[in-house]
Amino acid sequence: MQNKLLADKYPIHVLELGKNETAHEHLDDLLKAIEARAEADPTVRLIATFDHLSHTQLIGGEIRPDILAAKNLIFCFGVKLLDPTMMAVRPRSIGFAELPDRFVISFLEAPMPEANRKMIEWVTALRKAA
Repeated sequence: MQNKLLADKYPIHVLELGKNETAHEHLDDLLKAIEARAEADPTVRLIATFDHLSHTQLIGGEIRPDILAAKNLIFCFGVKLLDPTMMAVRPRSIGFAELPDRFVISFLEAPMPEANRKMIEWVTALRKAA
């Protein structure tokens, strides 16, 4: 897992996972694995899956040619709401992109350390045990 600064301002976590490094064959299989972990956590509420690729195609947007699939799993940890401005960084989302040889999984760093820990754990668990 890499920590990067996207566009010089957004801290993100990224895992590039070769298709030979995971037991999951398709992007939707990755999504289901993360959904199962989220559903098992009593502090998490699943909200939706957003098909970013089909949306971008529908509006005639620009898509990098090697992106085969792109979806976001949207959910919320929401264990407390003490500041109304926290709504700016909620809900959470993990992005999944499928390329011919690998998956790219990414998410914005959360202001809550426990949320980051869980998302990193969920995503890194997608890698096959050596």
